[in-house]
Amino acid sequence: MNPPERLPIDDRTARLPFDDRTAALPIDEATVALPLIDPSKPEPETRGTAASNSAMMAIGSLVSRGTGFLRTAVMAMALGGFLVGNAYTTAQVFPGMIYELLIGGIMSSVLVPMIVRARKQDADRGEAYTQRLLTLSLIVLGITTVLAILCAPLLALAYASKATVASKDLITALSYLMLPTIFFYGLSGLCGAILNARHSFAAPVWTPILNNLVVIGTGVFYMVTFGTELILPGQMTRTQVLVLGGGFLLGIVTQALALLPALRRTGFRFKVRTDFRKLGLRHLGRVGGWMFCYVIVNQLALMLLFNLLNRSPEGKAGALIYNNVFLLLMMAHGIFAVSIITALLPRMSAAAVDGRAEEISHYLSRGIRMVTVLLAPIAVIYSVLALPISVALFQGFAFTAQASEASRWVLLVAGLTLVPMSVSQLFNFTYYSLQDTKTPALINLPVVSLRLSFQLAWFAATTVAVTAVGMMIGNGLSFIVAGLLSAMLLRRRIGRIGLRGISVAMAKAFVAAIIAAVAGLLTVYLLDANQTASKADAWVAMIVGSIVICGVYGLVALALRTQEVNDVLGLVRRKLGR
Repeated sequence: MNPPERLPIDDRTARLPFDDRTAALPIDEATVALPLIDPSKPEPETRGTAASNSAMMAIGSLVSRGTGFLRTAVMAMALGGFLVGNAYTTAQVFPGMIYELLIGGIMSSVLVPMIVRARKQDADRGEAYTQRLLTLSLIVLGITTVLAILCAPLLALAYASKATVASKDLITALSYLMLPTIFFYGLSGLCGAILNARHSFAAPVWTPILNNLVVIGTGVFYMVTFGTELILPGQMTRTQVLVLGGGFLLGIVTQALALLPALRRTGFRFKVRTDFRKLGLRHLGRVGGWMFCYVIVNQLALMLLFNLLNRSPEGKAGALIYNNVFLLLMMAHGIFAVSIITALLPRMSAAAVDGRAEEISHYLSRGIRMVTVLLAPIAVIYSVLALPISVALFQGFAFTAQASEASRWVLLVAGLTLVPMSVSQLFNFTYYSLQDTKTPALINLPVVSLRLSFQLAWFAATTVAVTAVGMMIGNGLSFIVAGLLSAMLLRRRIGRIGLRGISVAMAKAFVAAIIAAVAGLLTVYLLDANQTASKADAWVAMIVGSIVICGVYGLVALALRTQEVNDVLGLVRRKLGR
């Protein structure tokens, strides 16, 4: 699962535990008024500017996200959109969920800032500190992996209590093969954190491609060997389970091991160090403890979500369809929002160490405006072209037209949650750069309570057939509330965050998005794309509609003098000129 996309609630992450969790946006250093790095404290390992790093990451991320999505489409066509696909999707949530509880949740929020701090303050530039941290983390991961494998039946019961016995048995069988990936998720995440702290961004972006290719190969092999007939969980053989679970495991192992050469090139050498007291465990526990509270609340919400989704009857949107839709959100979120986080978090952390609050505020304001303006047309595309997208990207073989129709309404609602999700994540990582995990954890309590209350109320008041739609609406409401609460509280820490400029950029993006949506709806009507059509017709409608929406949005945004659009166009012109 490609998430983190980092993968929902989540990507991945508010993310599912997807593997391709990093992506990038070409950020123009000329548009950042304040210095990215304190010139009095240079980082010898820094390679290139924010623009060059981000441009390189953008290319890798596009390939990674593209192959990740192809992987999802292949597995959907191999397994179908209903019971077997739901079981596979649920089983692959387990290792990522446990990884998030242990390390994933504190990776960017705690470990990267602490490694950056050690590199700035320690005489050996944090080498020994990082070795101790890696040793302790690998020990914890190893023990947890063994315990998780032993608890596989309990996990299946928690996430699919009302599913059929055959479905729970299939989830358990797949889990035995997938849960060992916890260790390799952790190894991959730790190596990525060390590389990012050393301003080496390429490998964490590119290695998930290897994982995606392995799983794509697994899906193709499965279809060629076992066929594409839609079957029930009780009809799955041990060989089929071994192919699916083993392919998932092999993909993560390949991704993790591929990071080791890159880590070595940065000059880092691993050495087992057991003097863990020198890590400052009290501080690490205090900061990481709040992050653990944040993550465990989200994971409990995730467990409830999957429990409800696994109650969906055959032919209705369940775990796999919901997961596919969230992957689309995470793909757009990763290409734009996560890119800014990945490129700027080390610099925001460095600014926080030196007490440069104004610089942190500048980064945050700039990030929110860029994310909003650049994600708005994608949100319109997802909502207006929901059916053509579902048919074009997923339909085929075991994924039927009925499954595409079920996906349509989930994607339509999901498009509206894209911008709030990305903005709320930007706020979270701003807190993390300040070594503050307590505030996001406390904010998360009322936010998740609101989300769960809405989702349970929706489930009680409506039919099971529309459960996935209600789950997505609940996500969107929680992202909006989280963003508003974070903005109010963060202003007390770093001062003004440029609310006037943010409001103006959002208003311009909203106007351009509404006009683009009208143009998109007219295109859909002229192409008669609101009916389930052939895959070829759906591709035509998706491509033509996307071009119209983006074109109209861009023209309106330029007419409104939206600075962020001009910045991106100027960067593209300069790159082409070179």
